[in-house]
Amino acid sequence: MKTILVTGATGKVGSHFVPRLLQREYSVRLLVRRAEQAEPFRKLGAEVIVGDLSQPESLASAVAGVQTVVHLAAFFRGTDQERIRTTNEDGALALAHASLSAGVERFVFTSTSHVYGPDQSRPAREEDPLRPAAFAYPQSKIAVEQALLEMYRTQRLGVRILRLGFVYGEGDPHVQESLPLLRQWHPAKRLHMAHHADVAQALLRAVVTPGIDGQIYNVADDAPMSLAELRRLNGLSEDASDTDTAFKNPWELIVDTLRIRDELGFRPIYPSYYAARDAGTL
Repeated sequence: MKTILVTGATGKVGSHFVPRLLQREYSVRLLVRRAEQAEPFRKLGAEVIVGDLSQPESLASAVAGVQTVVHLAAFFRGTDQERIRTTNEDGALALAHASLSAGVERFVFTSTSHVYGPDQSRPAREEDPLRPAAFAYPQSKIAVEQALLEMYRTQRLGVRILRLGFVYGEGDPHVQESLPLLRQWHPAKRLHMAHHADVAQALLRAVVTPGIDGQIYNVADDAPMSLAELRRLNGLSEDASDTDTAFKNPWELIVDTLRIRDELGFRPIYPSYYAARDAGTL
């Protein structure tokens, strides 16, 4: 069985995705900065390679003999703009170049729905212009997307890009951590979400589907949630908000998922936050 290399295995997405790969008996290799971080996965059968995206010379052994790279590692919190740029851009491109040199067949890259920006007149489609807010995280993701697609066009890197909605579920405190930061939102503003089970489903489909090199896919469920609903379901007042302005940009962070449904056969296991709640998988 050919090997899949995963970066960011101990992060929010990776820590939920890697066990699913191992359950399916894939040959899994993890690139981590400290071996002890990945010890639970090593016990489940993963191979652990110690290296750092900021040290390109450490990447050759990580990609040797690998068929597919799933690049999940990213830095998105905090105010260190330079760290966001170097981690997300320089690290991703160093890995992509190492993958090309090693003959890696498929390079799956996780981006974000934040790349579209607020000025939308409908759910965002993959071919839409990218006009993100002036934050380093989505701008770094756009820079990597463009560079990877250029490597696909000129060097045939088998890139597949997934733009993720707001990821939640399975004990991840992402929703609870984020709600206090969203007090400036109007209660009617909606958030398009994706459960960890469905992010893993999308990643697996991107890994195994032939003939989709150079493609981009939005990943989200079927029912965006308003801030008021999310607050209520998490035991908070529905109307608490620091904003007194009119509701603007109703399509911001809402994406069109027709392409991934039609081309990859994606169907959300949890089509809404309500469905995940009722199933006990929050």
